[in-house]
Amino acid sequence: MVRFDKSTSDKGEKYVRDLRGQGGRRRRSSGGGGGLGGGKAVGGLGGIILLILGAFFGLDLGGGSGFDIENAPNFDGGQVPASGEAPVIDPAQDPDADTVALMKGLMFDVQDTWAQYFDQAGLNYTETSLTIFEDSVDTNGCGRATSGVGPFYCPAPGDMGVYVDLGFYDELSTRFGAPGDFAQAYVIAHEIGHHIQAITGISDGVKDAQGQDPSNKNEYSIRQELQADCFAGVWAHSANARQTRDTGQDIIQPNDIEEGLAAAASVGDDRIQEQAGMRIDPHTWTHGSSEQRIEWFTRGFETGDPEKCDTFS
Repeated sequence: MVRFDKSTSDKGEKYVRDLRGQGGRRRRSSGGGGGLGGGKAVGGLGGIILLILGAFFGLDLGGGSGFDIENAPNFDGGQVPASGEAPVIDPAQDPDADTVALMKGLMFDVQDTWAQYFDQAGLNYTETSLTIFEDSVDTNGCGRATSGVGPFYCPAPGDMGVYVDLGFYDELSTRFGAPGDFAQAYVIAHEIGHHIQAITGISDGVKDAQGQDPSNKNEYSIRQELQADCFAGVWAHSANARQTRDTGQDIIQPNDIEEGLAAAASVGDDRIQEQAGMRIDPHTWTHGSSEQRIEWFTRGFETGDPEKCDTFS
């Protein structure tokens, strides 16, 4: 299992907003989004040189945001009625208390890892946040989404946050056969990978390239998603070399990486189509095959080097 000491979870608390017990909703404006699986994507393969990223990672790529909530089947651009002042779930009675604690530790640890990469490049890292919701949620610039869209990242300038309904982890375990807390960690690290793409200009580059070359829109999206998988692996490489401060235990345990690989495989487009009883059709993919997702997560994990995450060349 993935281990964080209490001090790490406490440090990550400021990055987590838990809306459960409030209907999982907040009143915001409408817009677009980004996520781990499904939906329309934004991307850019050829010819876009992003100077910010080139100076940072030494890459010459286009970039993207991944998942467009507005085109997902469970997206509604309208407003949700205010939910009132329903009480937040009492941690002492919360069956997901351990998962929430893990999310807090992850939000600190993954971002601390990326902040160090940015610092080494002489750049400032812009923090992101995690909103835990149930049923549906209103974002600040990406509209309203229901739990059916899965975990997602909203790249809108007024938001730039990660969203997850914890029920997705049950589905990841029971439906897709990817249980375990490292599978949960992979999901968050992947979404923060989309945040890295947003703050370095990759997302805008991909979106522009898609507009210029719409016939390759899905291909651009796939490359963006695979890069987020690679970025998740970069974090895992860092965490694999560290121990908790209070007990000195390894943060990542021997079987954790297998859980991460299973999670990456389970959300491959081919696996999702197979699970749904559909014909496997690569022309409709937006996130990449199970094999591709495993390959790029593994590349990030084995190298720990963001420069090796150039999925756009």
